[in-house]
Amino acid sequence: MINIYHNPRCKKSREGLSILEDSGQDFKIIKYLDDIPSQKDLKSIVKKLGIKPIDLIRKQEKIWKENFKTKDLSDSEIINALHDFPKLIERPIVINGEKAIIGRPPEDIKGIL
Repeated sequence: MINIYHNPRCKKSREGLSILEDSGQDFKIIKYLDDIPSQKDLKSIVKKLGIKPIDLIRKQEKIWKENFKTKDLSDSEIINALHDFPKLIERPIVINGEKAIIGRPPEDIKGIL
């Protein structure tokens, strides 16, 4: 099953969702601002993406700049920040089995379908 971590207010996320809809494949929409991923889920997402937790952060978000930017955070602390402030999570994230991608640009999503 394909999952998309989606924020309906985000243009890139809506474009990514459109790509999935056009693919004709079954998928599940996870509105991660309402259905916040657990720390375990976030660790799994990071592992599937093949990135460090810091690379999943939206560094231009006000929350990041005001609360975290100047701190030297461990991976675990970053995961906790992502859980506590899901608005910091890059989007959209599409997971297909053990493969995952951040859809920036959204066309990159086609590579794991």
